[in-house]
Amino acid sequence: MHKKVTAALILVLSLMLVITGCGNNGNEPQNQAQNQNQTQAGGQTDKAKESEAEAVAGASEKSYTPHDQLKDSYDIIIIGAGGAGMTAALEAKASGMNPVIFEKMPVAGGNTTKSSSGMNASETKFQKEQGIEDSNDKFYEETLKGGHNTNDTELLRYFVDHSAEAIDWLDAIGIRLNNLTITGGMSEKRTHRPEDGSAVGQYLVDGLVRNVEEQGIPLFVNANVKEIIQQDGKVSGVKVVLNDTEEKTITAKAVIVATGGYGANPEMITQFRPDLKGYVTTNQVGSTGDGITMIEKLGGVTVDMDQIQVHPTVQQEKSYLIGEAVRGEGAILVSSEGVRFYNEMDTRDKVTAAINALPEKSAYLVFDSGVKSRAKAIQQYEKMGFVIQGDTIEALAEAMGVPADALAKTLETWNAAVQGKNDAEFGRTTGMDYDLSGAPYYAIKIAPGIHYTMGGVKINTNTEVLNKDGNPIPGLFAAGEVTGGLHGDNRIGGNSVADIIIFGRQAGVKAAEFVKAQ
Repeated sequence: MHKKVTAALILVLSLMLVITGCGNNGNEPQNQAQNQNQTQAGGQTDKAKESEAEAVAGASEKSYTPHDQLKDSYDIIIIGAGGAGMTAALEAKASGMNPVIFEKMPVAGGNTTKSSSGMNASETKFQKEQGIEDSNDKFYEETLKGGHNTNDTELLRYFVDHSAEAIDWLDAIGIRLNNLTITGGMSEKRTHRPEDGSAVGQYLVDGLVRNVEEQGIPLFVNANVKEIIQQDGKVSGVKVVLNDTEEKTITAKAVIVATGGYGANPEMITQFRPDLKGYVTTNQVGSTGDGITMIEKLGGVTVDMDQIQVHPTVQQEKSYLIGEAVRGEGAILVSSEGVRFYNEMDTRDKVTAAINALPEKSAYLVFDSGVKSRAKAIQQYEKMGFVIQGDTIEALAEAMGVPADALAKTLETWNAAVQGKNDAEFGRTTGMDYDLSGAPYYAIKIAPGIHYTMGGVKINTNTEVLNKDGNPIPGLFAAGEVTGGLHGDNRIGGNSVADIIIFGRQAGVKAAEFVKAQ
C-alpha cells in the first residue's frame, strides 16, 4: 500500500511539473524557436544539424519578437540579423525610422558569432591611449597589398577613413573593444578585441542584440525572406516565410540585405571554385548566398565571386576556426617533423599555401601559457577538446607525435629570434612581443578550411546596390559579406568585423535618407 501511494504521489508531481513547464507568457524564448526549427529541419544533413546545434548552443538566451506581432508594413526591412543587419537597424532607428529585422535562423548572430580575432581600425582613441602610432593611409596600403591590389579602392578608402568612428560608435552603445592585438598582413596593433582579450564575435552579437531590444526594434527569427519585391521600379517590400509554413508579403520603402556570404553552400562553392570541393567550412549553416540570389533577380550584379578565402588554421573534425589572434599573441606553426616552415603572420592565402605544400597538408599551432592567458578564445578551444598539453616541451612533443629534439630546437631558435627581434629563418616581424618559454606548453592540430567569401553584390560607398549599368537600384541597400569588392582577392583578418560595422552603419543611415526623400 505504501508503495502504491508513493507511486501515485510521484505521478501527480510529474504531471504538475509538465503542466508548469507548458506555460509561456510574453515573448517567445530563443530555445522554443530553436526546438521548432530543429523539428522542421528534417531535410538537413547530420553535419548541418550538428553545426546548427553548436551555433544555437553558443548563442546567449535572448527573447525575440513573437510572430503574431508582425505588422504589414515598416519603413525599412533588414534581411539578416548578423552584425551588419543589427547595426543597420540601430542606425535606421536613430534616424527616426521604424525598421524590422528578419532572420531565417532560430537565433540572431549569423557568421558574426563565429568571429574570433577582433575588429581592425586605425587612428582610434584606444590606439592613441596605448601609444600605438597608426594611420588610415597605412591601413589602406596594407589592406590593398593584402588584397593583391584588386580591392575596390573607393570602398576601401571609405572603410579605413570611417574605422575609428565605428569603434567610437560601438563604445558609445556599451560595446568596448580596447584590447589590441595584430593579425597577418598588418604592421600595427589595430585589431580591437573585448577588454578581457576574448573572442569578439559573441561579445559583439550580445551587445548588438541588447541594443536592438532596448530600442524596441522588432527582430523576428525563423523568418525566411524568399523574395524582394518591386513596384514602379522601386523596391517595395519582401515575401517572408514564417516557421517554414506561412508566407506573408510585408511592404517597406527600402530594403537592406545583410544575409552574409555563401561559405556554407557547397553547390555555390563548387560552381565558382571546383578546386575547393570537399573542404570543411567554418561558416554557420545559414550562410548560403540567399541574398545574392535575390538581388541578382532584381538586376543587381556581382563581383569577385570566385574569390573564396581559405583560412589556414581550422580544426578539421569540428570545422572550427582557430583565430588569428593566437598567432598574433605569439604562437608558431610547426610541421609533423616539429619544425617551423613559414612566416606565421603572412597573409592568409600565403600561410594556407605553405600548409598545403606540406606532405601531410596539416600543421600544429604551438604556444605556451603566456599566449593562452592573452588569447582568451583558447579557453573555448580547450573546452571543445582541441588543445594538446605538455608540462614540458618533450611531453608536448610526445603528445603531438613529433620528434622531441626537433621541437625543442625549434622553440629554442624561435625564442632567440624573439629576444633579438630577428626571425632569420622566415622574416616574421609581428606577433613577437613574447617568447614561448612559459610552461605548460600547448598545441592544436589545424589544416585549411573555407572561411569567407570575398565575392558578392556590387555596391557603392552609399551601400546602394548597383545594376549592370552602374546605377543604384532604388530602395535597395546591402552591407557585410553579401557584398563584394572591398577585400579584393584576399581578406585581412579583422577586416570583416570592421566591414559589417562600418557599412552596416552606412546602410542604416542611407536607407533612412532614401525613405525620407520619398
